[in-house]
Amino acid sequence: MAEPVHVTDDTFQQEVLDHDTPVVVDFWAEWCVPCKAIAPIVDELSEEYDGKVKFAKVDVDTNQQVAASYGIRSIPVLLFFKSGELADVIIGTVPKKAIIEKLDELF
Repeated sequence: MAEPVHVTDDTFQQEVLDHDTPVVVDFWAEWCVPCKAIAPIVDELSEEYDGKVKFAKVDVDTNQQVAASYGIRSIPVLLFFKSGELADVIIGTVPKKAIIEKLDELF
């Protein structure tokens, strides 16, 4: 079962930027209601794209350095990385179909 990996300020470089496959990073917080709405979608996509795309989660409350470095001001935010470079962004809660379309477009 492929689940999103929890990434910290200390592990972001290794888990996201240095990773061989594309990576989608979900910036979230425990208190964020919209984050809780998108979390099951991210979990499902992590299963469906297992081996093709890596999914990661960053808790913005405990990992403020990474969030600040990407200008995260509101959550949820999904950042799409390809070859260690930021390829695209989705801000806010969106339907699963919108994320799939972005994945198919980018990767």
